[in-house]
Amino acid sequence: MLVDTNVLVDVLENDPTWADWSIAQLRAQAQIHRLVINPVIYAELSLTFSNVEALDATLADLQIPVVETPKPALFLAGKAFVQYRRQGGTKSNVLADFFIGAHAAVAGLPVLTRDVRRYASYFPTVRLIAPDIN
Repeated sequence: MLVDTNVLVDVLENDPTWADWSIAQLRAQAQIHRLVINPVIYAELSLTFSNVEALDATLADLQIPVVETPKPALFLAGKAFVQYRRQGGTKSNVLADFFIGAHAAVAGLPVLTRDVRRYASYFPTVRLIAPDIN
């Protein structure tokens, strides 16, 4: 299972609204799935850390490894971005959610997230674990 950045940030920053839900889901999903992140999620998480060692130590404590994104997923992310642009999307670079969603789609992984909009729109085959979706 890919763990989206927002879930991990909820826990790390003890978000008053979402930390309890995110902690409960991480615990529950860890009983069923191997929890992983990819390099894009790692890069997003780096914004909340002062150095790579601290981030790596936190991920080790959480027992969440970084797995590589398969090339077919990178290709699919680009195709999803083209679809986004054709539908009026204004961003000029491939968005992180496209890399994460494509990785999940290609690898057959569910995604633990609170942000379902892009995943559901561009990767409808991906199973999402999110508030009000389960």
